[in-house]
Amino acid sequence: MRRRPVVGALAAFGLAATTVALPSIATADDPDGPEPLAPVHTAPTSDQDTLVNETPGAWFVELETAPTAQGGKAAAVRSDHAAFRRAARDAGVEYTEREEFTTLFNGFSVDMDSSQLGRLQRTDGVAAIYPMVQVAVPEPQTAAIPDMATALAMTGSDVAQNELGLTGEGIKVAVMDTGIDYEHPDFGGGEFPTERIPYGYDFVGDDYNAGSPDPAARVPQPDGDPMDCQGHGTHVAGIVGADGDVLGVAPGVTFGAYRVFGCEGSTEADIMISAMEKALEDDMDILNMSIGSSFTWPDYPTATASDALVDAGMVVVASIGNSGRTGVYSTGAPGVGEKVIGVASVDNTNNDAALAVAEPSGIEVPYTVLSDVAAPPTSGSTDPMVHVGRGCVDTLGDELLADPAGMTALVDRGDCTFDEKYSSAVAAGATAVVIANNIPGLFNGGGVVDAGVPGIGISLASGDALKAEIDGGADVTLAWTDQTTSVVSPTGGEKSDFSSYGLSPDLTLKPDLAAPGGNIHSTYPLAKGGYATLSGTSMAAPHVAGAAALLLEADPEIGTTEMRDLLQNTAEPILYAGAYVETVHGQGAGLIDVPAAYAATTSVTPAKISLGESVVDRVDGAPVFEPVTTTLTVANDSDAEVTYTMGHTTALATYGDTFAPTLAILDGTAEFSATEVTVPAGESAEVDVTITSPGFDGFEVIYGGFVEITGDDGSEVTVPYAGFDGDYQDIQATTPIDLGDGQMIDVPWVSRITECAEFVEFDCIDPAGTFSEAGGDTFTLDWVDGLPDYPYVVAHFNHQVEDFEISVIDSKGRTKGAFTVAADLGSLGRSETSAGIQAFVWDGTATKKRGNTEVTKTLKDGDYQLHIDALKANGDRSNPDHWETWTSPVFTIDRH
Repeated sequence: MRRRPVVGALAAFGLAATTVALPSIATADDPDGPEPLAPVHTAPTSDQDTLVNETPGAWFVELETAPTAQGGKAAAVRSDHAAFRRAARDAGVEYTEREEFTTLFNGFSVDMDSSQLGRLQRTDGVAAIYPMVQVAVPEPQTAAIPDMATALAMTGSDVAQNELGLTGEGIKVAVMDTGIDYEHPDFGGGEFPTERIPYGYDFVGDDYNAGSPDPAARVPQPDGDPMDCQGHGTHVAGIVGADGDVLGVAPGVTFGAYRVFGCEGSTEADIMISAMEKALEDDMDILNMSIGSSFTWPDYPTATASDALVDAGMVVVASIGNSGRTGVYSTGAPGVGEKVIGVASVDNTNNDAALAVAEPSGIEVPYTVLSDVAAPPTSGSTDPMVHVGRGCVDTLGDELLADPAGMTALVDRGDCTFDEKYSSAVAAGATAVVIANNIPGLFNGGGVVDAGVPGIGISLASGDALKAEIDGGADVTLAWTDQTTSVVSPTGGEKSDFSSYGLSPDLTLKPDLAAPGGNIHSTYPLAKGGYATLSGTSMAAPHVAGAAALLLEADPEIGTTEMRDLLQNTAEPILYAGAYVETVHGQGAGLIDVPAAYAATTSVTPAKISLGESVVDRVDGAPVFEPVTTTLTVANDSDAEVTYTMGHTTALATYGDTFAPTLAILDGTAEFSATEVTVPAGESAEVDVTITSPGFDGFEVIYGGFVEITGDDGSEVTVPYAGFDGDYQDIQATTPIDLGDGQMIDVPWVSRITECAEFVEFDCIDPAGTFSEAGGDTFTLDWVDGLPDYPYVVAHFNHQVEDFEISVIDSKGRTKGAFTVAADLGSLGRSETSAGIQAFVWDGTATKKRGNTEVTKTLKDGDYQLHIDALKANGDRSNPDHWETWTSPVFTIDRH
């Protein structure tokens, strides 16, 4: 099945409370569905819902022969490429070739207007088309001191180093990222290539930015120097294996630095595949990719290319994505690859913070510096402080509670961006800005434009203490110091709120594992201060890559797929709010445990269970729930016979709105063919486990839990499982958009690009404004006043779709025979937000059948309609109920 997902940037919402009361356990008899435990995150207010155009740009073209890394013959691949170029030329496809791939992916990346999609799809030799996605790196956060000790302790990497003597020596780890500052003393310093970083390549150049409006900046300028001028890659590499003031997980590894980002901005997926092929050429043992594209299907090219790397003998680790605040099914490629280790993030147990002192009380105030704002001085004091409220002046019309002119503004977090709060206070004359958290703990405040005024973030407790002093009439100032402090995180060890939720859109269990990623201190380019604190699944993945290096050093015979199984078997499930087992589709198998993996003498395969959907049929409208039976193979690699006992633990579930799901306690059941099994030394035994879903059809429930296998020798192994409770195809995929306050956008629709800049404003696709069902519309299929005058099908995807076809209907109502599919776009990812759209242009052509062949036909001027057929995720193509359809009003083509 072809899958061509469309994905893009993330939108961040608020953080849910982490202290909750224990509700009663819901049952399948509850008519109103599961009882809510807590929202996954706070849903956005209507003012935050902004229409976003998520339409893709460039494209991957996949050809029919397998790539050489997966058994394709080089001669056949070359022949494919030559044949495609001839066929595309003969078909009149207008495109510009970007990159050619043969090893991990067979095909090309091309620059091409979306109006050419129909022609390209019908070109001989084309197996599939995928939209090119852009991938951005997160904004850096500054930190006071480099200290990863608490993160290392969370995974037992400190024990592996200090007690087991493991460093990763002899293991080659590729870091595909923004490069590495090889001059940094924590990597040994020197000029590239260095002893620690002897491999690497810059695929893009300093000025490259795939998202730049400047065409010149979008053209890669590769060279052989992978120096990092952005910061993210140096930070990631430090987590893997720095050896200096920062001590990484595996300080003895050898690095390959594969730079795919410029000094700022984003990269594109074809550049990532080029870097993967270079890592394979350099014979890397492990590849870390702390980058990715959310909402993608597992056969997106960066994911399938990663699978090919695993087949070729490389352990591939990837961040699963930072789109957890956008809801479920938000995991991304390459982390969703079938054989890739997709990594979720948990928060560090401790945060390092700079320290100020409140005067005259002497209260210590730990703080973080707002992103991109210059750090405060290390001595002196602020002006007196006033509390100004939340400071949402522009978006919510707030009036500041006090005049901060010539004073320090104390601002409350929440309801608008950090930058708006900062800029509103500065505009009112504040000489420093202090934002107090609205939940326990410190935070990293991103996206702030420096206005030359210090800006910091403090905890809720510190904010309350300062407000109490101000309310008491004191002239409160902050004395800056050069000191730092370690602050216990209230969410330490829990899933980071930003970490993406699965499942994968095909209901495969993703993520696979979790590791520390929230507030991680590591190396940073010397030009940017040498050390920083960043948060993200980007920081979690290198913990796993470093752990894999330690385990490969201990046992070089561990296979690439065996590595993931080993880490999953020995991971420790994490908790939510200290009382419940976190969702499996949020944590995978749980937090990695390096010493446990090193010492493991028991293994279980499969190491995870993807259950799929539980409703398999309906009788008189009632659902028929089907339990899933999986055969587990329990292997005893110890020197003595072991008796294993089978057990089961339920994890939290989510249900409801895709973009704002709710947590609930929903108990599935697990039954075993044997509750105990005795396995002789060096042998294995099989045990069947039958898992029954909770039985909440119609509420879009994702549930999960853990099979627990405990040996009488003290061994403990867990196997995570997850599935969809109900009929997966009941989810409505293409839906209207509700912006709140009575604003509804009735998509799908046919529209045109207007001067309001490519659908990014409400009026651009307002049916009453740009395309009237009563009056119709006329398109010239040309450029008018600098804008393309083509009909665009505009859609919002509430969920991923398995296939998406656009057909053309002529004035006689013919959709078959002469006129068939105008464009077959394959599978698409869901919209990034509840207000996201994708737009697909029709170029006035269709397919005409001539015997058993199809040719592209340019249709005459006249009246037409466009028709959508969208196959729901995992749908049965032969079942009409699994298709969503829509037909546009009549419009006119008049080319003049």
